Amino acid sequence: MTAIGFLAPRADVLARRRTIIADLADLLPPEGLVHEPRKLVPFETDGFTAYRRVPLAVALPETTAQVAAVLRYCAKMGVPVVPRGAGTSLSGGAIPQEDAVIIGLSKMNRILDVNFANRTARVQAGATNISISNAVSDAGFFYAPDPSSQLACTIGGNVAMNSGGAHCLKYGVTTNNLLGVTLVTIDGDILELGGEALDSGGLDLVGLVCGSEGQLGIVTEAVVRLIAKPLGARPVMFGFGDAETAGQCVSAIIASGIIPVAIEFMDKPAIEICEAFAKAGYPLDVEALLIVEVEGSDAEMDDQLARIVEIAKNHKVQVVKESQTATEAALIWKGRKSAFGATGRIADYICMDGTVPLSQLSHVLRETSKIVARYGLRVANVFHAGDGNMHPLILYNVNDPAEAEKAEAAGMDILRLCVDAGGCLTGEHGVGIEKRDLMLHQFTQTDLDQQMRVRAAFDGDWLLNPSKVFPLENRPAA
Repeated sequence: MTAIGFLAPRADVLARRRTIIADLADLLPPEGLVHEPRKLVPFETDGFTAYRRVPLAVALPETTAQVAAVLRYCAKMGVPVVPRGAGTSLSGGAIPQEDAVIIGLSKMNRILDVNFANRTARVQAGATNISISNAVSDAGFFYAPDPSSQLACTIGGNVAMNSGGAHCLKYGVTTNNLLGVTLVTIDGDILELGGEALDSGGLDLVGLVCGSEGQLGIVTEAVVRLIAKPLGARPVMFGFGDAETAGQCVSAIIASGIIPVAIEFMDKPAIEICEAFAKAGYPLDVEALLIVEVEGSDAEMDDQLARIVEIAKNHKVQVVKESQTATEAALIWKGRKSAFGATGRIADYICMDGTVPLSQLSHVLRETSKIVARYGLRVANVFHAGDGNMHPLILYNVNDPAEAEKAEAAGMDILRLCVDAGGCLTGEHGVGIEKRDLMLHQFTQTDLDQQMRVRAAFDGDWLLNPSKVFPLENRPAA
């Protein structure tokens, strides 16, 4: 993976930095600019901690107008800009360059309007996923996308990466729950795209912005769909003697026409890690675990579960454990959603994000184990099995350069495997820095050229979130 370029602190560079910092201070409210070296350290990386770069400065605007003013100034001065939400990106999407200004949206965290008649909410980009659900819960609604980091991750970052979560099998990822955005371009223009209607006329620019990784503009507000809460929900754990059989069971459930709310997968290492942390009652004598959740009335859930249990029995299921109380159900999900943090307690890891057709789950799981074993490393698999979004956690020692290199190489091999199996490089984490050098493994040069033309139409000087998504050698000269 190509390292981000380093900008040497020459005298002329330092003078330019002082000018930029002074000018930005005039555009922002008090406490709205971070530029002291010590205070910049928390912004040097995100959830993809393999790379770190301290930015020139961090702007913390409180309004869309302030975002526009900062972008307009940066465009005039030729200063790269990196949008940042909560910094939970696992692909390096918010890692800056030394000559870049981060625009952090953490202060823009309000829920601006809720329209229950239209089942929509307008929120600022710094609002967390869970804060939306909490705000509308008493009225019987929720916001569906639920990444494992939903307590911290923000809507702006979700829009940038088109994030998903455990329940995206039924409700879809961010793009399926996004109706409109307020987008600020690099020139400081404020655009209102989409709105509260379920389908807006004209070009689908909201769909273009969602998943664009902050390279077309900065989203400051979003209009999202609200979903009525189901009558009930019930997660059930299914334990299997091997990972391949569990993968075959997932394919069989979906092929039967049943669409559960979620189907989550854990292999034995992941089961042990999560159980040690959450004490969720996961079976420890199986090699693979599926968490399948259904929802609806009691009669609907009973019917779906009976059919799913029958399919599981046909795949030699060893353990069937249904949650009996709300507390048990919450513990089951606590274990799954704590998987990344729980794994971090025992080892450093790289989390991959390839997506494969369901028919290829068993094959990819088998080959993933072989790939990691060839590098002499360990892997814990935990992922959204219902839509084939794989999350192998490759365990290594970050303080051992040789192991770090092996872990990165193993991850690249796994992503190539996903593409070769008919899948793609990312399901919800985005390309960022992590996967940019593999883009030509999934796309042709003609594909990338067309993507870059679209990007350049919004930002001809490539100032927005540079050095992300596209291989550096493929980026056209500014």
